[in-house]
Amino acid sequence: MAAAGGPDPLFGLRNNFYLGAYQAAINNSEIPNLSPEDVVERDSLVYRSYIALGSYQLVINEIDSSAATPLQAVKLLALYLASPENKEIAISSLHEWLADPAIGSNPILRLIAGTIFMHEQDYNEALKHTNAGGTMELHALNVQIFLKMHRSDYAEKQLRVMQGIDEDHTLTQLANAWLNLAVGGSKIQEAYLIFQDFSEKYPMTSLILNGKAVCCMHKGEFDEAETLLLEALNKDAKDPETLANLVVCSLHLGKPSSRYLSQLKLSHPDHILVKRASTAEEGFDRAVQTVA
Repeated sequence: MAAAGGPDPLFGLRNNFYLGAYQAAINNSEIPNLSPEDVVERDSLVYRSYIALGSYQLVINEIDSSAATPLQAVKLLALYLASPENKEIAISSLHEWLADPAIGSNPILRLIAGTIFMHEQDYNEALKHTNAGGTMELHALNVQIFLKMHRSDYAEKQLRVMQGIDEDHTLTQLANAWLNLAVGGSKIQEAYLIFQDFSEKYPMTSLILNGKAVCCMHKGEFDEAETLLLEALNKDAKDPETLANLVVCSLHLGKPSSRYLSQLKLSHPDHILVKRASTAEEGFDRAVQTVA
């Protein structure tokens, strides 16, 4: 971290990562005169950007066993996401490292633990490692976990903590938008204004476009949502949230959605929308067989 009151040399890099501008984060990561701690944080953000872009093998190959704990944790996330066969060994290593008093409290390790257990839908286990907070990313992850658990009351408490630390922080604003979307009603417009503010301040990303589109869908503005989602698709044709939102949006507009669902099945077979569609298809097939 930068000295109190001093400029934060990683501000731009962090912001790009938080807002989903992963290639920009990678391209602008050559920052001079970083402290050793900042170098490790810079590298972890760059490798997490590669993971977000699906370049798991690059991360696995480049981080060797002599790397610092945060980077080892990031490598573990890449292993976990790279293939279903790796999941068991990645989770086993994670438990081992978290139990080690020398490294178990490392914030990046705890963040990766929370991310992996959230993927596993083991929210209580995730919170064991994230709930103590300590960084804005850990607080933001807590908000996401509580929202997955449908506990917007706890998510709001975490948001209040973040607002107490830095109300204008990008992650505080994002967490506020996520909570507003979960609460719904009049809060949808507040969420839209947060994403609109991002789109005016920063280069447009799939994350910002999807945020605005989801707000539009909540307001019943499906034509506007489709325009935003097609713009997001142009930026990243494999982004799972864009494809999933296009499926929902197309259904509401009475347009064919099967191509988007097929793309989602191919690129992200574990996505919740794919699983729900498969369950619905199986139910339909069983019903047809019963009638037949």
